[in-house]
Amino acid sequence: MAEEILAPMTGETESKNFIHQFIDEDIAEGGRFQGMAVHTRFPPEPNGYLHIGHCKALCIDFGTAEKYGGLCNLRMDDTNPTKEDVEYVQAIQEDIHWLGFDWGDRFFYASDYFEKMYECAELLIRKGLAYVCQLTPEEFKAYRGDVSTPARCPYRDRPVEENLDLFRRMRAGEFPNGAMTLRAKIDRASGNFNMRDPVIYRINHMHHHRQGDKWCIYPMYDFAHPIEDALEGITHSLCSLEFEDHRPLYDWVVANCDLPSKPRQIEFARLGINYTVMSKRKLRQLVEEGKVSGWDDPRMPTLCGLRRRGYTPQAIRNFCERIGVAKASSTVEFAFLEHCLREDLNETAQRVMAVIRPVKLVITNYPEGQSETFEVENNPNRPADGSRTITFSREIYVEAEDFLETPVPKYKRLYPEGPECRLKGAYLIKCTGCRKDEAGNIVEILATYDPESRGGNPADGRKVKGATIHWVDAATAVDAECRLYDNLFSDAAPDAADKNFLDCMSETSLEVVSGCKVEAGLAQAVAPANFQFMRVGYFCLDSKDSKPGHLVFNRSVGLKDSFKM
Repeated sequence: MAEEILAPMTGETESKNFIHQFIDEDIAEGGRFQGMAVHTRFPPEPNGYLHIGHCKALCIDFGTAEKYGGLCNLRMDDTNPTKEDVEYVQAIQEDIHWLGFDWGDRFFYASDYFEKMYECAELLIRKGLAYVCQLTPEEFKAYRGDVSTPARCPYRDRPVEENLDLFRRMRAGEFPNGAMTLRAKIDRASGNFNMRDPVIYRINHMHHHRQGDKWCIYPMYDFAHPIEDALEGITHSLCSLEFEDHRPLYDWVVANCDLPSKPRQIEFARLGINYTVMSKRKLRQLVEEGKVSGWDDPRMPTLCGLRRRGYTPQAIRNFCERIGVAKASSTVEFAFLEHCLREDLNETAQRVMAVIRPVKLVITNYPEGQSETFEVENNPNRPADGSRTITFSREIYVEAEDFLETPVPKYKRLYPEGPECRLKGAYLIKCTGCRKDEAGNIVEILATYDPESRGGNPADGRKVKGATIHWVDAATAVDAECRLYDNLFSDAAPDAADKNFLDCMSETSLEVVSGCKVEAGLAQAVAPANFQFMRVGYFCLDSKDSKPGHLVFNRSVGLKDSFKM
């Protein structure tokens, strides 16, 4: 993708993207926006959960209103009852609030305007600008024409009264699905096929989650959206780039219906991220076919999934701000999203010690039955977060990978007669050997410690050649389950037209590790608390499956940053 999109915004000069430039021009010119506050809207369709792609639109819509001291509405685009549900309405509101945005008392439903939309449709019929069409879907496609051939329809010149009668009977439920549509009469030869007498109403005998069975005809999005914007006094209708070719129809509806205002539509490029899909249809398929555990599976790009994985609102907002607002489509590296999370958690997450694959280490010259405590900082980047007490005794747990009976070259961790290693914040130790069970498996590592090196620093100032190793006290540590997440897809472009996205799913996107050992204090953690497991990665307490006596931690992101600025 283009470097200027990925590069973080720096310096004190205020960023002004092309949307802000257009708005500045509108304000300076006066005209149709004279005396009006900048007013935007975020109009999600309640047929699924919000995902990371929606965050860009959220930040643009709410952020633009905030920049200009204006307003931003939240409107549920519930004009298609096929997949809509109140569950999604509630989830969308929760996600937006979680990101830190608020719509005040400006919460609307597109279905609130159904009666007004119907009036607008009848007005167009009376003006001779709309007609009832009885073409089948197959005929509609065949009669659409091509770049050199105009569209045609034998019903285009129906008398106004006949069109009104048929449209009213459509509303009354006299005709089955697909029998008729209402089409705008615009330009059958237009090079923009969206203007070739587009359908603006269709029959759909389906229960609506708010309107019940009151309606069996529903407006098409291209007809409904400009009416909704105009009725709410929206000044700038900010939408994604695929609606650029629909803008002439948007303006046509606003110009030919009796509406109180004339919004301006401005398009921006959608957010694309590699190693993921953001089609709600495909995400729903993953859920319904059991490929993931639900919409909030931590591998999903949904906001509820990212939240459960440990992503923070600030990290996501930083990500959206730093990729900028572009007019051309591009793809952002998923690693950059992880980079933004890692940056935020580095500043905010409490440091703790946890051992994912534990093996016991016995310090043979440490007094049996003795224990001591150490005070350690919760986060060195935030002194105000204070410190906590951890316990140390003769037996501790360390990572299995921190010991090799026969070391490989340049291995600087524990092995018999190897170099001194530093136990993080505690003592220097030197491995002396190990004990194995009858099957030859290592069950204990043996080591001695230097009593004069409390705090991990030798009293005589000698240099330590071995690595620093994290650990937990065996007597006080608590058990935990750790879920190690990775990208859901192994292919960087699973959404490509020539691929079946299901075939691109990774077989290693989740590893569940039980029997992990964590500091005793984590038993009191409350989801969705974030932690840095030192030397391991950033983790959060799972908000769904973790409970007293069964701690579950999700790996949010690793410590190593693969993104290069």
